[in-house]
Amino acid sequence: MIFNKFETMVAKRYLRAKRKEGFISVITGFAFTGIALGVATLIIVMSVMNGFRNELLSRILGINGHIGIISNISQPFNNYEQATADINAIGNVVSVIPMIEKQLLVSSGRSAEGAMVRGIRVEDIDKRKTLKNGMLTVNMDEFVDNNVIVGYRLAQKMGLMVGDEITLISPNGKITAFGTIPRMKSYRIAGTFDLGMYEYDANFIFMPLASAQKYFGIGDSVTNIDVELKDAEMLSQTKEIIRQSVGDSAYLFDWKQSNAAFFNAIEVERNVMFLILTLIILVAAFNIITGLIMLVKDKGRDIAVLRTMGATKGMIMRIFFIDGAFIGVVGTLIGVILGVLFCENIENIRQFLQNISGRELFSAEIYFLSRLPAEMDVVEVVVISLLSLLLSFLATIYPAYRAARMDPVEALRYE
Repeated sequence: MIFNKFETMVAKRYLRAKRKEGFISVITGFAFTGIALGVATLIIVMSVMNGFRNELLSRILGINGHIGIISNISQPFNNYEQATADINAIGNVVSVIPMIEKQLLVSSGRSAEGAMVRGIRVEDIDKRKTLKNGMLTVNMDEFVDNNVIVGYRLAQKMGLMVGDEITLISPNGKITAFGTIPRMKSYRIAGTFDLGMYEYDANFIFMPLASAQKYFGIGDSVTNIDVELKDAEMLSQTKEIIRQSVGDSAYLFDWKQSNAAFFNAIEVERNVMFLILTLIILVAAFNIITGLIMLVKDKGRDIAVLRTMGATKGMIMRIFFIDGAFIGVVGTLIGVILGVLFCENIENIRQFLQNISGRELFSAEIYFLSRLPAEMDVVEVVVISLLSLLLSFLATIYPAYRAARMDPVEALRYE
């Protein structure tokens, strides 16, 4: 659609409402604001949902790997070194980490909490960036013998500090004539880790693999093997190759299986939020319709004069289309700018609002992460912008068509 200078000039004059037309100007302002807020909100929410999913996924995979192998309950992996070497030789495998993972009770004399103990080698911690970065404040030379590393949130809950001693109590103890005696042993806290994920920071304890083998009495064996892949898209093929390598003595599962319900819930919530927040833009589009209809009614005499001076119906229609399109384009542009700026500074904004309100706005206990992530997708931003422009343009059609159909005689007669 091509607009000439005359149509553009008249459209600009109509957008600048006179003093007596102040109410129309207010409605136009609401339309601007509604579209801008709708677009900004949609971009922010979609970016937070994307960031939450990707951050959670990266931390889960950075801690646990893409594929997990669990030994049969009756017997741990006695030949884990050979199995690790065989799996490591597979082309798509980045790292293979043998470990021991069991639940037990942690006691400090003042309190007791349930926890998950993971026995792992120091060199295997260095293989995982997430694990390595979480141990930045820990002297890994002390990660030997009877020293353990505790999640910092677990330490806070139990009032523990580096150097304190904790007692690990496992229900799988020695069987005697009087029943099973729980296995108990004291360990020194060599440091605390921060993986940025509440579930691990509040429940996990890392122990040297050799110490874990001795504590649980399983000899030179492990209970789990974690596998990290180069290309996650080849998960199924690599999983099948590993299955053939380890045979039927172990159970294989991947990250999709162990977190399926959680990530499906996030995806459903993301789609529902997109549909709900799109209604904000739709409501703003109705404001455009309302404002333009009132503008057409108010400018009835002007339209009649233009028609008698030779303006065609198409010219009248394009004048009011320009007005509505201008509101949609400028409102969308402002919304995109606000949304991008908000996403780029979302953590600083959260901290600022928390300091003012004195309340925690993003609880790690509920959302699993210790910071509020936001990751913008260029394609999504473009789709949101196009959707906003489309709704704005559609909203201008009826008022513009109504203005074009106005009879000049009737308009002048009732003025």
